[in-house]
Amino acid sequence: MKTRIKKDDTVIVIAGKERFSGKTGKVLRIVPGGERILVQGVNMIKRHVRPSQKNPQGGSVEKEAPLAVSNVQIYCSRCKRGTRIGIKALNDGKKIRICRRCGETLD
Repeated sequence: MKTRIKKDDTVIVIAGKERFSGKTGKVLRIVPGGERILVQGVNMIKRHVRPSQKNPQGGSVEKEAPLAVSNVQIYCSRCKRGTRIGIKALNDGKKIRICRRCGETLD
């Protein structure tokens, strides 16, 4: 599945346990397959790690877990809310992403 959300985009959570807090974050990584993404500071989980050279103390580490692409919308800085993404073709053959609500360029 191809997604229109890219790395370093700002997104807002629209479904799941983080929805009511209205959390926004930067996309850190798109998980291969394109159906899940990692968003900074969203969907935090605790993982217990054993001692290693990198982490000699061990203990529990809090990190982001992937969440479904369908649970986020791209955040438009002009509208100040989540929006759908539109594609606009320019005269020179390039395509740009635009906000469906206000027409602002998202790239």
